[in-house]
Amino acid sequence: MDSNPLPQQSTLFKVVTNLTFWVLIAIAAAILLGHFNPAAAVKMEVIGKAFISIIKVFIAPIIFLTIVLGISGMGDLKKVGRIGIKSLLYFEIVTTFALAIGVTVAYVLEPGKIDRTGLNMQDSSKYTGQAQSFSWLKFFMDNLTLQVLVAAILVGIILNYSKKREESVSFLYKCSGWVFKALKWVMYLAPLGAFGGMAYTVGKFGLHTLLPLGKLMLCIYITMALFIFVILGGILRYYKMSIFSFIKYIRAELLIVLGTSSSEAALPNLMEKLENMGCSKPVVGLVVPTGYSFNLDGTSIYLSMSVIFLAQLYDVHLSFAEILTIIGLLMITSKGAAGVTGSGFIVLASTLTAIHKIPVEGLAFLLGVDKFMSEARALTNFIGNGVATIVISKSEKEFTDINALRAED
Repeated sequence: MDSNPLPQQSTLFKVVTNLTFWVLIAIAAAILLGHFNPAAAVKMEVIGKAFISIIKVFIAPIIFLTIVLGISGMGDLKKVGRIGIKSLLYFEIVTTFALAIGVTVAYVLEPGKIDRTGLNMQDSSKYTGQAQSFSWLKFFMDNLTLQVLVAAILVGIILNYSKKREESVSFLYKCSGWVFKALKWVMYLAPLGAFGGMAYTVGKFGLHTLLPLGKLMLCIYITMALFIFVILGGILRYYKMSIFSFIKYIRAELLIVLGTSSSEAALPNLMEKLENMGCSKPVVGLVVPTGYSFNLDGTSIYLSMSVIFLAQLYDVHLSFAEILTIIGLLMITSKGAAGVTGSGFIVLASTLTAIHKIPVEGLAFLLGVDKFMSEARALTNFIGNGVATIVISKSEKEFTDINALRAED
């Protein structure tokens, strides 16, 4: 008997049930509708907006739960001591550097700059209102996102010293599981959201609107590659190790991340491999889970470049002070995006909502291609957390040198 039909059916089943496949089909259908029947395509805007509205519901609970569990997951802060502080300091420095790189590259390559002749772009002033003097207090009082972040940080710290810490953390983990399960189901609507957003975009602004989206994707992939091989590679080389050898060492895990668009699925394997290559178990147990919430290099690059992209697309001028404010805000909000598909998009939505400068409706432009950038985000986050663990282990002299990743000159 020929056994080929079964594998072929299995492969076809995997393709048909893959969310990326349906997002791609939805985008193709939206482009065709937008080109051949612009009037009908523009009416699809309501579908894209509905999806964005649903996503916004998850902003507060996801950020709160992720931050609280990220902090309380470190255990007794006194016991963690120097390693915990050093890890958080490293995370903040590297992710801030990633944010700055994203902003710089976006300004240099200008993926959102397009020929606006004949384009009926919406006037951003109707979203941003009159310019006012900036006040951090008013900024905080007017933004639920920041209020949730501060509350989450305080609860996480208090929880570390609570006598009922284990019971509370267990309950919050259950809540987190429910929220992310709900988010997973909502993300199944992504093809509809992508269809509505892309159909409206092409129908309203024409096919040449796709050019800046393609430029944004290319810029983000180039930036993340530079970050991995130049920045992270340079950090490892300082410790006489090779980024190429490290990537080769975790290539199986990277394929899992690539297939799922999430670093979560491969985290247990990463922790095991880091221990096998010489990192001490306590450092791995602390840095990797904490980095999952606080060390998201790829997400930081994506968020900063996307904000500047939308500003360029809507021709919104950002002053140097506003750029610094955006970077400062993203330094906080990016810590609320775990390696789960859709979380980066949620944080971007919350950031745009918070700054009141760039139209939130601009997310419709990104919705169609966000899924295809999630792989790059997840891969960069995953590699970044592995490098962070090696760095902390090396700096704490808790690394058994087995010459696994020695740099090759």
